[in-house]
Amino acid sequence: MFNVNYNPDVLNCIANLSSDEVFTSPTLANSMLDKLPKSLWKNKNSKFLDPCTKSGVFLREITKRLILGLEKEIPNLEKRINHILKNQVFGIATTELTSLIARRSLYCSKNAKNKYSIASIFNNEEGNIRYDEDKHIWKDEVCIYCGANKRILGRGNKYESYAYQFIHQNNLFKENQMKFDVIIGNPPYQLNVGVEKKNYAILIFHKFVEMAISLKPSYVSMIIPSRWFTGGRGIDGFRDKMLKDKRIKEMVDYPDSRDCFNGVEVAGGAMYFLWDKNYNGDCKFTSMQNGNESTTMRNLAKRHIFTRYNDADKIIDKVIKNNKSGKMLSEIVGPQTPFGLHTNFWDKDKPGKNDVEVYTSKGLTYTNKDNVTSGRDLIDLYKVIFSKATSEHAGQADKSGKRRVFSKIEIIKPNTICTQSYLVAGSFKTFKQAKNLSTYLKTRFVRFMLFQALTSQDISREKFCFVPQVDFEKEIKDKELFKNFKLDSNEISIIEELIKNFDE
Repeated sequence: MFNVNYNPDVLNCIANLSSDEVFTSPTLANSMLDKLPKSLWKNKNSKFLDPCTKSGVFLREITKRLILGLEKEIPNLEKRINHILKNQVFGIATTELTSLIARRSLYCSKNAKNKYSIASIFNNEEGNIRYDEDKHIWKDEVCIYCGANKRILGRGNKYESYAYQFIHQNNLFKENQMKFDVIIGNPPYQLNVGVEKKNYAILIFHKFVEMAISLKPSYVSMIIPSRWFTGGRGIDGFRDKMLKDKRIKEMVDYPDSRDCFNGVEVAGGAMYFLWDKNYNGDCKFTSMQNGNESTTMRNLAKRHIFTRYNDADKIIDKVIKNNKSGKMLSEIVGPQTPFGLHTNFWDKDKPGKNDVEVYTSKGLTYTNKDNVTSGRDLIDLYKVIFSKATSEHAGQADKSGKRRVFSKIEIIKPNTICTQSYLVAGSFKTFKQAKNLSTYLKTRFVRFMLFQALTSQDISREKFCFVPQVDFEKEIKDKELFKNFKLDSNEISIIEELIKNFDE
């Protein structure tokens, strides 16, 4: 029936290890390689390193390009392949298993020197794809390199330690005093440390980027979670350095990670960048969403956080310019754990003397006022609270491409407080003021402005940095907000196309 045989690329079919270690498709790898100068593929002395190889896709695609580019300089195919694999292409595997997969992809054999390998020049089994058991260096029960917890990962040699070599030591290949022209890859995103919460994890992707840049190659290109745009969770310093680095020549952002990975959900989306040692200027920024592409030149250091939507950046400028109060909502939104009660807090089913009502994600409970360790001055006020978790899973839009942002907004009366599941947007003496703030939060305008600072599923007060304060003595809705901040019809359409009605 069919005359054409379809032979799929095995690296398009391989299953991901998890949402923390995601395999890169050949298509995505080649998109990143396309950003590099074409002269690299014709240079027999150029050297490439993938410091976190899993499937070996970057090394394989680099080799394919070099085989074509060096055809004239090294006409003999066998000599050309041997030269490339011996002198130009190097990898550090994340685990022993991925080292075998990567060698199979690059050498066509998990053993670089056996008869099935396309390389006939190696006298060792690993070739140039290294994996050596590394060790965490513990201080006060925490690894000084990656922050891993000794109780969780100091389990002995029979368990995987996840002591990634590239960020624990930088002396691999040092015996040859090797300097790389290009360092490229898709590093692990986070590391489970099992502290406080069952699945608590620390981010580590930024450590791979920092190490790569510190080695001073000509180019660095990595695909990492976009959550660094707004910082948080130990990456504020990394965000600041990246935004101020004028050597970041290009960035390509995927707000929905499924657009670049095969169905894998990475909270806040994913992006890749090209860092060019000799570049000094604005960054060419491309946003990819639902097959649509928007590109413009951006000054990454324009704000303390980076806004990923090019059209939204202009709206933010206009709102800040026309903000008569000069204040932002971030100045009145409360902190995490507003009353000192954790997410799973539950005390009494019925109220007792001197008790306060506690609003939780599982319903109402009651506790003595003495158990309220913070925010005691808010107890007797009306409070507007909202769920700290966004409505969208991993920041993804609905089928129409729109978002709700807030999952729940409530007004709680005096003598009622809440657990860590909620944040307090504002507190007032009158119900009228609380109602007006609640109405304001539900506008498309506010949720659009808040969304520009979100790259994770959690909302914090810092994320309200683009939301202006208004007069809560009166009710204000979208039509008046659009007029007050002088938004034109095109800008209003951008907001309405991204944000749904709150009650939908």
